[in-house]
Amino acid sequence: MQGTRGPFSSQFDGVTSQKTIGNSNYNALEIDLRHHRGPLELLLGYTYSKSLDQSSSLAEAANPIDPGLSKALSAFDMRQNFVLSYKYDLPIGGLLRRQNWLTQGWSLTGVTRFSTGFPVTLYNNNDTSLLGTIPNGINNNGVDTPNVSPGNLEVNTNPRSGRPAFNRALFSLSALGQMDTASARFFSGPGINNFDMALLKELPLGEARRLEFRVESFNVANHAQFYGAAAVNGNISSPSFGQIISANAPRLIQLAAKFYF
Repeated sequence: MQGTRGPFSSQFDGVTSQKTIGNSNYNALEIDLRHHRGPLELLLGYTYSKSLDQSSSLAEAANPIDPGLSKALSAFDMRQNFVLSYKYDLPIGGLLRRQNWLTQGWSLTGVTRFSTGFPVTLYNNNDTSLLGTIPNGINNNGVDTPNVSPGNLEVNTNPRSGRPAFNRALFSLSALGQMDTASARFFSGPGINNFDMALLKELPLGEARRLEFRVESFNVANHAQFYGAAAVNGNISSPSFGQIISANAPRLIQLAAKFYF
């Protein structure tokens, strides 16, 4: 439609302008707790944080008229993150009352993590606002988002129920030439609930050398992890809008050996 996008004539197919106009803000409470006594080593970390910005990466465009209108949760915002790592030297020799190369040198180690999910990124690449911020090969997402109506979001972080990740009925496309009402990110998707563990056996090979055998398991419980910045489809023009479309890897078991010298 000639004349709807500014002073350029119909001879211009497109005019692109790029500039840095965004900023970010991050605040956090960070707690570390360490414990080492006897055969047990523990390291506990907890973070409660919030990150805001106008654009979380080069792939996202900010409103060229008023960047403040694009202010939202960062794509990498993680409100709560709890991580526990540990190592325990197994007293097999003491329990069997037999101290030798076969019963000594065993240990159990692992990492346990619980965290809230990343925010769901809502976008509408139809350029209904007529600002011209459509994907251009550099910016994968434009400024436009859907309209949102008041109501219960019904956020669902457990897709095993078969329900979508949120109430899709609250969202709709904006009228042509009108700005949308939904923030790009204002609620989060599924978090993570994961256990990684390893069983180790050390075999001394002299004063300065040793061989370590490891049986490692990632996602020990084989718990489906619907976790990630793109796990939930926030594209209102997509048939799978509001659905959880990706998951992390299932349980992985591997054997390894290390030679120290």
